[in-house]
Amino acid sequence: MTEPHDVTTPDSGVLSHLDDSGRARMVDVSGKSDTARVAVAAGELVTTAEVVSLVRADDMPKADVLATARIAGIAAAKRTWELIPLCHQLALSSVQVTFGFTDTAITIEATAKTKGPTGVEMEALTAVAVAGLTLHDMVKAVDPAAVLNGVRLLSKAGGKRGHWQRREEEAAPAEEAVTVAPEDDDFVEQTGAPATVLVASTGVAAGTREDRTGPLIAEFLETRGFTVRGPLVYADADIAWGLEDALAGDPALVISTGGTGASPTDATPEATLALLDRELPGVAEAIRLRGLQVTPHASLSRGVAGLVGRTVVVNLPGSPGGVKDGLAVLEPILGHLLAQVAGGGAHE
Repeated sequence: MTEPHDVTTPDSGVLSHLDDSGRARMVDVSGKSDTARVAVAAGELVTTAEVVSLVRADDMPKADVLATARIAGIAAAKRTWELIPLCHQLALSSVQVTFGFTDTAITIEATAKTKGPTGVEMEALTAVAVAGLTLHDMVKAVDPAAVLNGVRLLSKAGGKRGHWQRREEEAAPAEEAVTVAPEDDDFVEQTGAPATVLVASTGVAAGTREDRTGPLIAEFLETRGFTVRGPLVYADADIAWGLEDALAGDPALVISTGGTGASPTDATPEATLALLDRELPGVAEAIRLRGLQVTPHASLSRGVAGLVGRTVVVNLPGSPGGVKDGLAVLEPILGHLLAQVAGGGAHE
């Protein structure tokens, strides 16, 4: 399949999807090495506040709206090569489709992963498009005027070009502030930077529960060039020791998951605060606000973020959805944050 904006061969400038006679052809990728590749795409179905409320309550005339759209998006990603003529057939290792809500829209995000010679951008975009069309089909009895908007690639990682992320200043609704794209160093791949993943879970530590969040964080970091240690797993009662372990060797970044709720055994925030030299309250608050777009339970998270020396420490919730929300917040700021902590980065 094609790479975004990659229609020429690196050396000649000749269009790689055209043969010598100017006819469209499928690019030969047999000479490219297999690497881990990830692509993230997004879009939204703009509808009415009534539809958003009905979908969130699972009270639409057609039930299981989100589950149906999710399955449709995953199935479509797997068949992208049949839908788009010049795409290669890929062995997808993972396709995830998630949804969020604004007052009058259902947001869609798809992440596609593979290990191979070419990227998965079109698979992620196809997942978003078909999930959005399925949402339209499910809600059209209530709002036939719903509009699928903004299907776009957000980021990709892997291959010769490494990490790419969309840089744009998107207009926000009048009642909201405009979001300004971050500086260039937010998109620099963290080649070899050490990072540690820490899991706070008594069940995982005892072997009675599967670790569903640590591997998500590790993969997120690895695809962005970090050298990852862990996931380290500690019971909630031992999380203070776990943090000491995670900080050994002074990594650039420690991301923990779990132990941030209101349960009597949840102790990650307290153990983290005991070690922090400086807090980063805006990061923790942004993670909570992102989660609140999906569930009111996000307000119960007590996770904190801050600095231990020159190590950035961030607490994420213990659910896969909470981790994905947290990583989505960190994605555009992580490069700039680490550059500032290391003594660089823009301060204007």
